[in-house]
Amino acid sequence: MDTLTHALSGALFARATSQSAAQRGAIARRVAAGFFACAAPDLDFVIGFFGPVKYLQFHRGVTHSLLMLPLWALVLSWVLAKLLREPGGWRALYGVCALALAAHIVGDVITSFGTMVFAPLSDWRAALGTTFIIDLWFTGIIVVGLVAAALFRRTRLPAVIASIVLVGYVGFQWVQKQRAEEIGARYAVTHGLADASVTALPRPLSPFNWTVFVSDDRAHHFAHVNLVREQPLMLAPDAGLLARLDAAYLPVAQAHWETRSRYGDAAQTEKLARDAWNAPSLAFFRWFADKPAFDGITHGSTCVWFEDLRFLTPGRGNVPFRYGVCRDVDQAPWRAYQRAGPTGRTQVERLD
Repeated sequence: MDTLTHALSGALFARATSQSAAQRGAIARRVAAGFFACAAPDLDFVIGFFGPVKYLQFHRGVTHSLLMLPLWALVLSWVLAKLLREPGGWRALYGVCALALAAHIVGDVITSFGTMVFAPLSDWRAALGTTFIIDLWFTGIIVVGLVAAALFRRTRLPAVIASIVLVGYVGFQWVQKQRAEEIGARYAVTHGLADASVTALPRPLSPFNWTVFVSDDRAHHFAHVNLVREQPLMLAPDAGLLARLDAAYLPVAQAHWETRSRYGDAAQTEKLARDAWNAPSLAFFRWFADKPAFDGITHGSTCVWFEDLRFLTPGRGNVPFRYGVCRDVDQAPWRAYQRAGPTGRTQVERLD
């Protein structure tokens, strides 16, 4: 989830759980604490300054951990009590800071990126995959709730109602996810993919837009679908970006299924790609990638590229998080690189 939406959700939940009889100043400090505390875990963006590999390895790690939550709540409540001049000290803000941190963790878990909720003891990444990382409907519910709470300042009821609606919206998305996965299950049966796994990932602009994956150990089969659309969207010549993004999701009956190999299609390519994929220097990407796919071979130095189809969004351009390994001669160690463009490369970090 984007950081602003996190912060707004913290403010909403802080108001929804405030005491009705509390003074206006106390409520304002509580809401401010919820806002800042719910945004705080994303301070781990600084990891990016140490390189993209470190970012993949540690983003949504210890700052997003349920195990570390009590400590972070203590730190934040102490800092915010000073900044907000809270008469009751850190104890008055500890509860709302803990609530806001928990809300941030949940807000990330419902996306598909993956969140290490048990860091530093485990690097397992929880990902419910009901909500796209930027969901305007999700954010809109929060904004409406906060505006209503500001207009009706004497009661927390608007914030409570908005919080309930928000939870209901995520539940609604979960139902749509099950519907999308049923489409994938039917495709798997029809095409004899008995051992394939089926996953549906949320996409932007609508809770009805999904990418359905049917994956086995050799390839990913996927389609971009809209669960309620009966006809494809017709785009005007001057259609904007949002319209073009939305038009990529076709009615289920007209779904266009694509196939992407994990290691390439030719036997010689597959052998080289498997060797590259299993290189020690690419261990960080094997751990991170959920839908890894072969992304080509370039020469000069021999480079084998991979991308994570989990982040494939039609109309967006290149998929982010594209990595590969290169070597100058056969039997030389593979060295990890990030692919900066269709044919370019930028060294990321040598791990071997």
